[in-house]
Amino acid sequence: MSRMHPLGSRDVGFPLLQLKALRALGSFSLGLACATSILLGTSCTRDLKPSPAQGAPTEAMRTTVSQALRVLQDPELKKPERANERVTQLRKIADSRFDYGEMAKRSLGGQWDKLAEREREEFVGLFTEFLTATYVEKIHSYSGEEVTFLSERLDGNYAEVKSIMVGKKTETPLDYRLMMKGGDWKAYDVLVDGISLVQNYRGQFAAILRSSSYEHLVQMLRDKNAQFNLKTRSAETNTSAR
Repeated sequence: MSRMHPLGSRDVGFPLLQLKALRALGSFSLGLACATSILLGTSCTRDLKPSPAQGAPTEAMRTTVSQALRVLQDPELKKPERANERVTQLRKIADSRFDYGEMAKRSLGGQWDKLAEREREEFVGLFTEFLTATYVEKIHSYSGEEVTFLSERLDGNYAEVKSIMVGKKTETPLDYRLMMKGGDWKAYDVLVDGISLVQNYRGQFAAILRSSSYEHLVQMLRDKNAQFNLKTRSAETNTSAR
């Protein structure tokens, strides 16, 4: 049975990016992890033992990691005045590998089937903005972690790529679940130390739906996104004033 994090417990990671869950739901957060388009947090990638079993899904993740690392390690993009450009490039990398729509659908669970197409589009947009906004806040958290790819498992149009994030003091299992879509492998979930990003959000969203309503959940996402946008504009104003 999957382990579900109680709200307000320890950190778990999201592919190369550190995310925070809705604070209104609790302090549950998604900690620094690595190796995908959202990849904010690896110094290099390496294979423990190159193997013929490491095929297209692993190569897809490896490509995304390499692209992100080039941005993260570019000394010019580390300059404060180019922070927005750095974020934009990393977002494009993440967008090319992660299927936010599939993540949103799976995170919402059974409520998804009750929504009209317009409502689904709105929820995917809000969910995507929320994920993007929260990991952007952690863009400077990189501290030399490495990602080692271990193996992959194929099951038709689905795959799981196993890796491990190695830091100075810790090693964290980091697994990516992907599906073939549009001729490419797209990530729809990440497991950090065996804990699923999608299942954790689904648990939190389900708790809100039980105690309140879908409209309330959507409003919470709108409010969190608005808060981040306000914070971002304030930071940009302060940077330009220097």
